[in-house]
Amino acid sequence: MSRPDRLGRGIGALIGEYMDDASPAGGGADARSLPVEAIAPNPYQPRVDFKAEELSELAASIKENGLIQPIVVRGSAAARQYELVAGERRLRAVKQLGWTEVTAIVRRVDDRTLLVLALVENIQRQDLGPIDEAKGYEALRDQFGLTQAEIAETVGKSRSAVANTLRLLGLPPPVRRMVEEGALSKGHARALLAVADAGQAEALARRAVNEDWTVRETEERVRQAAGKGERPEGKGPRAKPRRDPAVSMLEEALAEHVGTRVAIRWKGRGRGDVRIRFHDAEDLERVFEALTGKTARDVLD
Repeated sequence: MSRPDRLGRGIGALIGEYMDDASPAGGGADARSLPVEAIAPNPYQPRVDFKAEELSELAASIKENGLIQPIVVRGSAAARQYELVAGERRLRAVKQLGWTEVTAIVRRVDDRTLLVLALVENIQRQDLGPIDEAKGYEALRDQFGLTQAEIAETVGKSRSAVANTLRLLGLPPPVRRMVEEGALSKGHARALLAVADAGQAEALARRAVNEDWTVRETEERVRQAAGKGERPEGKGPRAKPRRDPAVSMLEEALAEHVGTRVAIRWKGRGRGDVRIRFHDAEDLERVFEALTGKTARDVLD
């Protein structure tokens, strides 16, 4: 199944796919009316912030048109009778309207499915913050033992996209907060990952925010911070060598293909080298597979 097919069919189709083997609780999948106060939040909800303006707009729509799509819940052994599976925004909106009951479908769902559905629902809406997304992938990896390839297949993303998102958790906490608050984009954050010193990374991040740097400018400042743009001591300013735009385009295309930082160093006369960064053994295997179409095991076995 291709990624566009998986995500393009909607959360309702995915709920059916992930729960094909799970029988409906209570002997049927029909929607029923449940007390709002009997439904606890999804404990694996990766999204932390829900914009008040968006919730108000959704509440107004529900007030005008009714709840078109029921929420999905599962039975809970806790004090409350149910836990939310899908429909966090809808549940919050009906609470805002003062509803005491809401239409819901009750399903038997395990913890991993609960997390997967919450992730996919937010990814489909394309407003899950990169740090929250990374934490969701981290939970699938650490709590449920999924590999990066399995996570990618489960949520309908490429393996490189999952790997790059997980890397964001390695940012210093102050930089992570800037990403969570929307002050820095995912592209800015990926550039700052190349800065090993936490204090220097934070300083560059604050300058990127205050001076409104583009992602490209942030990447250049990071390179300079690493010493690649420094001039020899005692000499005057050195003119920055002009770079062939074609080389930059090839570099970007390669980086997109392998899902990590790539540097093409052109030495003239048709010579040069290509440097590809990786972060651990699993990341190296992923890069190798992206370049060759083979797994490391194919070569080493």
